[in-house]
Amino acid sequence: MHLAAMVDLGVPEAWLREQLAKLPVSAEFTLALEPGAKMGISGTRAQVSTNDSESHRHHSFIVDMIQRAGFEPGVERRALDIFQAIANAEGKIHNIPPDKVHFHEVGAVDSIVDIVAAALCIEHFSPDIILSNPVEVGSGFVNCAHGRFPVPAPATQELLAGAPCTYGTVTGESTTPTGAAILAASVDEFQPRGVFAPQTIGYGIGHKDFEVPNVLRIALGRYVPALVGSEVADQHYKIEANIDDMSPEGFEPLMHALFEAGAVDVYFVPIVMKKSRPAHTLVALCDEQHKDAVAAEILNRSSTIGLRVMAFAKRVLPREQLNLNTQLGEVRVKRVTQPDGRKRWKSEHEDVVRLASAAGLDYQAAKALIDFDIRRSLTGDAD
Repeated sequence: MHLAAMVDLGVPEAWLREQLAKLPVSAEFTLALEPGAKMGISGTRAQVSTNDSESHRHHSFIVDMIQRAGFEPGVERRALDIFQAIANAEGKIHNIPPDKVHFHEVGAVDSIVDIVAAALCIEHFSPDIILSNPVEVGSGFVNCAHGRFPVPAPATQELLAGAPCTYGTVTGESTTPTGAAILAASVDEFQPRGVFAPQTIGYGIGHKDFEVPNVLRIALGRYVPALVGSEVADQHYKIEANIDDMSPEGFEPLMHALFEAGAVDVYFVPIVMKKSRPAHTLVALCDEQHKDAVAAEILNRSSTIGLRVMAFAKRVLPREQLNLNTQLGEVRVKRVTQPDGRKRWKSEHEDVVRLASAAGLDYQAAKALIDFDIRRSLTGDAD
């Protein structure tokens, strides 16, 4: 299905056949490519047929086969990486060194063609980054060389360790060890949080029938990562609710409760709702760790009966916390570096309030004295 989707995406069929013919086992297989459809979705269907009677090949044998084929360095490296991922998984499962692994199903010629074709097709497009949605593995049981196992097969699950997987959407095996190996050795980012703009789309049509279309979709496009900049923060969330039936006196204790629950900022935006009712949008910002606690406080302590929870990316400038002495006492200073390399700073509000009170000064007078000393300390400029 991966091979078929890549051809449907635009890999030249003649070039692909020419490259696959370099394999020492080229006389042992035929590749059929034809239009196909599943549940109304049309694309390309691929079938590798072989007269190969040997399905057990040593890892080193396959490595030698690929190296002798004379592929471009990128293709060779990618194909070897995929087989190495399988060897690592099988070695761990059977408690043997990866270089001692004998491949079973993935050692057959059709699987070798699938994997080498995957390397050829990916290198043809030379993507800057490869993304994948969560991987559906299926359900039920599968028969493999070592017996009957629950889906996913042991090698499939081992290859997908660390990748987001879903289970039970379809009955049967929907991700094979070969497919899992292509993903494991190729994907840079699972569950991408950035913005992807697809430009060309290909569909690989499977041979099995499932409850949903047995189709692999691959898209080529532009990707803007969610977190960019000199320094980035963890995933953050905006939790908001429109409130039109709550006493304004209740907003202040609600705000304090949200900060105690882990919100990094809380604010209210005046709005006009239907029937011209004046209201406020309560907005709380927090990280993923505190998302549920902040949402619970809003539902427990306000009159709203619902929330909107939205993930967002947060770009943060590189920053440092300084402790500087001034004529009124020690003050914390936050200094950041802008994208153009310039730095700016700000004295900590709570420290200015504390030192102003201790010195018997108003806030503005104390801040002027404190910032004068900070500027001189950081730049030597007293103007």
